[in-house]
Amino acid sequence: AAPKAPVHIELQGATFAHPAPAGEETGFVLGPLDLALRSGEVVFVTGGNGCGKSTLMRLLTGLYAPAAGELRCNGRVVDDAGREAYRQHFSAVFADFHLFERLFGLQAAARADEIAGYLQALGMSHKVRVQDDRFSTTALSSGQRRRLALLTAYLEDRPVYVFDEWAADQDPTYKQVFYTRLLPELKARGKCVVVVTHDDRYFGLGDRVIKLDAGRIVADSERP
Repeated sequence: AAPKAPVHIELQGATFAHPAPAGEETGFVLGPLDLALRSGEVVFVTGGNGCGKSTLMRLLTGLYAPAAGELRCNGRVVDDAGREAYRQHFSAVFADFHLFERLFGLQAAARADEIAGYLQALGMSHKVRVQDDRFSTTALSSGQRRRLALLTAYLEDRPVYVFDEWAADQDPTYKQVFYTRLLPELKARGKCVVVVTHDDRYFGLGDRVIKLDAGRIVADSERP
């Protein structure tokens, strides 16, 4: 089962290096980074293409291990032995997400009204139903599949949520639902929410905005 307790996640001098492309001497290096994230805050991460945002998300979620420095959760270093357990803290929708047809262990029947409300809000109620803990179809457009992945993540009830450019290919209506309804609800439930985005018009709805450039954090501003 996913952990429910509040979390405090820290990167301390953490780096990650991608291998050098063919014909080049060095690959992209993220870090060293010092960053702390805690339950009950919405953090927007922004920066230009290739600055390291997606790499940072994979480092945070335990999909990548730091090449140097440390990743800590509630004061304990996340090492190879504890990495799988650490990953259970996260619900994530990455750019290359996979959408499962089954809603494993999410008590879909007991939450039918809640699910129906979100399918309606996300413009999916005419396309998809949930029956016997599975979606009636996943044969949908990329944007629609991303909306179902968002719903699945929301239902998972993990302590930390990561959304990597979720809103990039969504209509304004669904962006509005994402930023003004779903994110505040996750925050109210005490979740730590990390959102990679370029939608600066919504930055005021977050607690912090972190800006990356060339693999380094160049700004980490808390909302006044």
